[in-house]
Amino acid sequence: MKRAFRLSLWALSPVFLYFGLTIFGALVPASLIAPSGSDFGQTSAGQEIVLVAGPIHYDILLPADNDTRAAFAFLETAGVPIGSRGVQWLSVGWGSEAFYTTTGSYRDLSLRTIWRAATGDAGVIRFEVYGALPDHPSLRRVKVSQAQLDALRAAIRGDLGAEPNALSLDGFSMTDAFYSAVGRFHVLSTCNVWVGQKLADAGLAFGVWTPTPYGVTLSLWWNGHLDG
Repeated sequence: MKRAFRLSLWALSPVFLYFGLTIFGALVPASLIAPSGSDFGQTSAGQEIVLVAGPIHYDILLPADNDTRAAFAFLETAGVPIGSRGVQWLSVGWGSEAFYTTTGSYRDLSLRTIWRAATGDAGVIRFEVYGALPDHPSLRRVKVSQAQLDALRAAIRGDLGAEPNALSLDGFSMTDAFYSAVGRFHVLSTCNVWVGQKLADAGLAFGVWTPTPYGVTLSLWWNGHLDG
């Protein structure tokens, strides 16, 4: 019995280490490792973005202002109505091509898809549009300056390359689309790590490594982005 217990602890030790490092990575400032522009007008946070928390994944919602509509006008050709009058938010999420584009729900997951995502897969970005948002605990509203918003928008646009490539894939709704993106997804570079990197690129104080939704939430709280 004791031997079985020790073997179980040994087998689970990488998992414990992974989640332990998640906490550490969420609290250590990214600026200590790779300084990004931290002077993006943080004293005048007149804009707002929204982070949408899911069980395993965070999305970034950009306000669909004129600059966002102009930067992502190409989405119209893929069926994402970014220019429509009722659109107020553009949802952006990065992830594994195999996992993200073939998994309509968690019941659709296969071991092959999980293994491919964990060990290395091409990155894709999913875009979707929304109107007015409800008040909901999963919606984390974050104040940013205009310069930070501009930098975040540019960082996301830059991950699509010079010529955005829409993938011929069925989306999860009538108004979303997938695009090829730079970077490879794996267990150390997840969708949530990407979210943290984009926020740090925009000059927000954020943790250096946030591979899980809990890591993102912890870093948001630790850095005071959830105040108010």
